[in-house]
Amino acid sequence: MRPAYQKFDVRVDASPIDGNGAFAAEPIPRRRKIGEIRGESISVEEARIRATRHERIMIVELSDKRAIDFRMSSDPMRFVNHSCAPNARLYIGQGRVEFYALRDIEVGEEITVNYGETHHEGKLACRCGAPGCVGRL
Repeated sequence: MRPAYQKFDVRVDASPIDGNGAFAAEPIPRRRKIGEIRGESISVEEARIRATRHERIMIVELSDKRAIDFRMSSDPMRFVNHSCAPNARLYIGQGRVEFYALRDIEVGEEITVNYGETHHEGKLACRCGAPGCVGRL
């Protein structure tokens, strides 16, 4: 049974983009909330320290003071990879990190978002393979 905040079934599997990814296990209509991720609430200062200590960063800054670290979360949405041509968007509001479909997402399709600014500061190669990929995160 999935938590109430996970609106659609999502499975975690090996990703052609990077590591593991989140894949639709059922059709997801556009503009619908897919789900959210929950994790440890920390200060932005602590988030930036942690970002220097780990190769895989699973942190989202909620504001200039608070961030959430998803490294230990069991939510499948924590495995959503970046794409320069995403099929979903990340929405941050009221202390939540939510995902919404930008278009219809088919069963088996990897769910992706554009990360926007990251702690990688352009040093990490983008592997999304999308036409017009910017090449770096």
